[in-house]
Amino acid sequence: MIQNYFRIAFRSLWKHKIFSLINILGLSVGMCACFLIALYVHFELSYDTFHSKADRIFRLVTDIKTPSETLKVDVSTWSTAPALKNDFPEVESFTRINSANLNIRKGNILFKDEKAFFADSSLFNVFDFELVKGSSRTALKEQLSVVLTEKTAAKYFGHNDPIGQVLTLSRDDLNVTVTGVMKDIPANSHIKGDVFISMATFTQKLNKNLDTDWSDFGAVSYLLLKPGISAKSFEEKLPPFLETYAGTMFREAKVKYILSLEPLLDIYLHSTRGDHEKGNTTNNYIFSAIAVFIMLIACINFINLSTARSAERAKEVGIRKSFGAGKNVLARQFICESILVSLIAFLFAVLLSTALIPTFNNLAGKTISNGILTNIPFLAALFFAAIATGTLAGIYPAFVLSSFEPVAVLKGRFTTAFKGILLRKGLVIVQFSISIVLIIATLVVYTQLTFLRSRDLGFNKEQQLIIRSESNQKGAAFRQSISGLAGVKSVASSSSIPGVGYDGAYSEIENKSGALQVAHLGLYMIDFEYIPQYKLKIVAGRSFSKELATDSTKAMIINEAASKLFGYRNPSEAVGKKFKQWGREGVIIGVAKDFHFVSLHETIKPLSIRIEPSETPFLSVKLSAGNIQNTVASIEKQWKSHQPDLPFNYYFLDEFFDRQYRREDRFEKLFFNFAILAIFISCLGLLGLASYSTMQRTREIGVRKVLGASTTNIVGLLSRDFLKLVLLSFLLASPVAWYGMNSWLQNFAYQTDIKWWIFPVAASLSLFIAFATISFQSIKAALRNPVKSLKTD
Repeated sequence: MIQNYFRIAFRSLWKHKIFSLINILGLSVGMCACFLIALYVHFELSYDTFHSKADRIFRLVTDIKTPSETLKVDVSTWSTAPALKNDFPEVESFTRINSANLNIRKGNILFKDEKAFFADSSLFNVFDFELVKGSSRTALKEQLSVVLTEKTAAKYFGHNDPIGQVLTLSRDDLNVTVTGVMKDIPANSHIKGDVFISMATFTQKLNKNLDTDWSDFGAVSYLLLKPGISAKSFEEKLPPFLETYAGTMFREAKVKYILSLEPLLDIYLHSTRGDHEKGNTTNNYIFSAIAVFIMLIACINFINLSTARSAERAKEVGIRKSFGAGKNVLARQFICESILVSLIAFLFAVLLSTALIPTFNNLAGKTISNGILTNIPFLAALFFAAIATGTLAGIYPAFVLSSFEPVAVLKGRFTTAFKGILLRKGLVIVQFSISIVLIIATLVVYTQLTFLRSRDLGFNKEQQLIIRSESNQKGAAFRQSISGLAGVKSVASSSSIPGVGYDGAYSEIENKSGALQVAHLGLYMIDFEYIPQYKLKIVAGRSFSKELATDSTKAMIINEAASKLFGYRNPSEAVGKKFKQWGREGVIIGVAKDFHFVSLHETIKPLSIRIEPSETPFLSVKLSAGNIQNTVASIEKQWKSHQPDLPFNYYFLDEFFDRQYRREDRFEKLFFNFAILAIFISCLGLLGLASYSTMQRTREIGVRKVLGASTTNIVGLLSRDFLKLVLLSFLLASPVAWYGMNSWLQNFAYQTDIKWWIFPVAASLSLFIAFATISFQSIKAALRNPVKSLKTD
């Protein structure tokens, strides 16, 4: 029986090739899109889940409360985690990591590793980072030991055994010995490192007594709690613990620390602390919704085309019923046809996905999948989803087709039911409402990213070449050598660069009432050229001057956000006020206009600026607009002459700042491509309905042409009904799109408004797309010889 069902189904599909192709193409594209989106969302949700103890691992985070503000940071003091392990049996283990931007030398070859960390020897006990060489218990135990990933070991040593080999850390000229090789860290880990140096090297050799420091923040600490321990209950024990060790220090410094435990599995998607790579839960919801919408549109196409062809198959149903076929038998037959279409679409979806996975990985900016065969569970899920889709999408058409009365059909009194026409129109409206929502959303995403890229940052970032040098005699000599080069306008140095991050400083500033108010301020240490080169605006007071010796020892400039923090409504009121910061005392000489020294993902924070040339490793080289390539080559030549032991690395600030929005760029590209797919599938359905409608009205078109109707009249007649549906879809979709995208914009610290022009543009685009889709069939029918049309039976 089943075999017979499928044989008849194949005959029907082959007889109506165009409609079958439209259905299969729509379903296969929809399934492919759903498969890729499922891979993406699953990957985003899978961060850090490969650790077997993930549910017991917590990051130790701190709220630093001062009289001025509360800072929420992802680090703790160096001594906190060891003390917790020592005092509480609930803590099974702990580990700390600290990022390090290192220049590493092997013999005479220099490498720069930006993914380097100092780490405790317990790293491999807390996390499931697998060692392929060396012992997990001892690899990072001793000073001057280092563990490399397989990829990094190959980079340094090729096919030779790296164990026991020596590398040199150029910054401190330390020789470290390779004691282990670990598998490359999975892409779905929030810790992304290639080089791990023993923490004992950092806390005992480079920074002695750091393990007992309760004021220096810098350690990203993780606790592994014993099985059955409640994190919430354990957190309640932390305030008394801090009071015991640091209570006196808190009161003297007028600050307070509050420790919290952040679940490891929440760090990537839900944490707002730190500057590590972060996911976006809202985007996952959006992509999941798009997957559902795309599949819904594909199913609507199937239902619409199946019910639209009901009149064409009416005689078949009538004949089969007259020979005794029951309603249930016919319904099963049509459902089998539906499942067959879905299974064929599944096969095409698998082939399409296989071809698109590399491109999809590129769009996502990460390796979501290594190939179709690495995702067998998803393929199995897609297979059963295909069967379910075919069944559900075929139920209504099967019910409609199997319910025809044979007597009425065979006597020629069958007409398409009004309810069926109404349903098809309703489904077309749903399809295009979804498509128009996606068009509007795509335009809003584009305008928001354009707004971020074009916003005035408050400083000049054009033609700024950034180099990290050394704050020593060699670095000073290099700077002097490039200052006079052709193509170099000026050179400035600083402790940080806009967009890179910044140091923080415990500060006391005289507030409006005359008292010294404690606050944690961002700190830029700069030279005298920095402010004019970046064209920072001084809105009150004055800038630093080389003519005044005290400006390099007793002067500070703050930004507008800092002046507001200390209660000054007018920036000029802050000028002349006293400050204390890191052992230095003096007065505020000026207030700088707020500038975005971090990305536009964050609001502008209070900032202090001081002259401190000895703490300014970043060089900003302002270049002339012409012949930049030759200028960079000349700078590199001077670098190799003065600092041959260090690799020459540089970047342009404008390009770097733009790269900060890579996550949004990828979201825009993915969103745009999936929106195009949804619109494409909608157009397939519209094309099928337009083709069928045109075929049904062949004789009417012939009569109208004989009576003098022009091609334009005919095209207008056939297009008008569909365009009305698209226009109604726009009216329904607009408020939904506005609400959804307005909510999405709230995720940005700085956001544009939803522009009024987006809606008429979306309406015009949707009408144009719809008209372009149906006009081919309409024009073809209008140009047909009316004599042939009237001969149609």
